[in-house]
Amino acid sequence: MITPPTGMHVWLAAGATDMRRGMNGLALQVQQALRRDPHAGDLYVFRGKRGDLLKILWHDGLGMSLYAKRLERGRFIWPTPTDGAVAITAAQLGYMLEGIDWRNPRRTWRPDAAG
Repeated sequence: MITPPTGMHVWLAAGATDMRRGMNGLALQVQQALRRDPHAGDLYVFRGKRGDLLKILWHDGLGMSLYAKRLERGRFIWPTPTDGAVAITAAQLGYMLEGIDWRNPRRTWRPDAAG
């Protein structure tokens, strides 16, 4: 994935989203359901009902981009299905895209002590 610029806001659209929607449908959902401007430069992340597909909507100032990621195994960790959006950091989004629990990431490897 393209690394988002420093200080960018990332919003998770809580609940399940119809993954048949494209750019225009998701931008409309950002406006109506989340009450935010999809052209403001923030990232908006949507998850499908099965939990294995994400779509990310981003307007970079020149145009709208739509990214998608599907997990071969497992599901993306998602907040409880309430209305609205949940703000996360770009680092947490990176964890999520790697299939790591972004709420409580843990190191799986530690270097041996020196000496």
